[in-house]
Amino acid sequence: MLRWIIFIIIYLIIDYYAFQAVKTITKKKGVYWLYWVISTLVISNLFYQMIINANDTVRVLTPLKSYAFGFMLSVFVPKLILIFFLFGEDILRVPHAIYNYFVSTKVVDASFMASRRKFISYIALGLAALPFGALLYGMYKGKYNFKVLTYTLTFSDLPAAFDGYKITQISDIHSGSFDNHEKIEYAVNLINEQKSDAILFTGDLVNNFAAEMKPWKNTFGKLHAKDGVYSVLGNHDYGDYVEWSSEEKKTENLDELIAIQKEMGFDIMLNESRFIERGGERIALVGVENWGKGGFKKAGDLQKASELLDPNDFKILLSHDPSHWEAKVVDHAYQYHLTLSGHTHGMQFGIEIPGWFKWSPVSWRYNQWAGIYKQKEQYINVNRGFGYLAYPGRVGIWPEITVIELKKQTEVT
Repeated sequence: MLRWIIFIIIYLIIDYYAFQAVKTITKKKGVYWLYWVISTLVISNLFYQMIINANDTVRVLTPLKSYAFGFMLSVFVPKLILIFFLFGEDILRVPHAIYNYFVSTKVVDASFMASRRKFISYIALGLAALPFGALLYGMYKGKYNFKVLTYTLTFSDLPAAFDGYKITQISDIHSGSFDNHEKIEYAVNLINEQKSDAILFTGDLVNNFAAEMKPWKNTFGKLHAKDGVYSVLGNHDYGDYVEWSSEEKKTENLDELIAIQKEMGFDIMLNESRFIERGGERIALVGVENWGKGGFKKAGDLQKASELLDPNDFKILLSHDPSHWEAKVVDHAYQYHLTLSGHTHGMQFGIEIPGWFKWSPVSWRYNQWAGIYKQKEQYINVNRGFGYLAYPGRVGIWPEITVIELKKQTEVT
């Protein structure tokens, strides 16, 4: 409760400071009332959903809590932009006022403070309108703006029988956040339309509870590929972010989640491997449980998952958290030709110009956070995620369905 009180106090201070830009460009009381009514409703709704309407035993974001957070973010981020400009102006105004008070013999005004310049407030408000509109759009349409991203990766040691082999990767479904069956049905059909040889899911089926997947079980049970649908667990699948009444309840939840995946036709790999064979040749699918740096669960056991492998096997690794790649995979004795991860969501916010530029705040934490990366003749693809969590939307970093075609490098004669 104390941290929420502190947050609200800071929010109100920022709110009042940002309000100065509005006061500078208009004297209409109706505009002032509108500003404060919206601010009050947004922060009151957040407080209600997070504190008054919260279940003390469950520290999770329900859809209602997510939307309360999303609306707060939509009005809070623009105000941060406003105060950036206002503070920059005040850096000049305050010393000038001090000079007028102690040194200048001219009478400026009763406060000795120069008036704010309207054009700065107009610029600040104009720029603040951009994230305001973008964040609202992200909640309205961005979260279901599914994109199919295709890559072709070439390997010298790919078995010839698998030249042209196609895989579809999806990650971070987070079914507990969904609120539109029609959009999810569309996305599942879009996955099937890729007609890949195998579908690989890299974890975080739910936010916290296995029950979150029940309304969507039939929908995702329609996923189909000739060589099967394979999956691993992500950090949210273990129920670690819930205060369970007992360890038995937590274990039951995980067992139920695994059972649901099997009922949907997913072949879940818990530190295990599978082989796909064609024309007397094979490739290996290796699936580890979640392994992440920075306090995330480290249940992944690459050694155990690789026990049945031959060093010369062509290997595709499913590992939810991309931090696993640099920490354990790249320098492993075995070569894992392609690693598939997710986890970051691309922070659901960023700027991307395909082939030219991509940035998200999550890049400050993860070296590999979205797309294809390569080290030591090994690749990793970090999927931007199928669903969403916390902020109920996406801006610039859209929900992703990845299609990767494997090609055998032809020998140059």
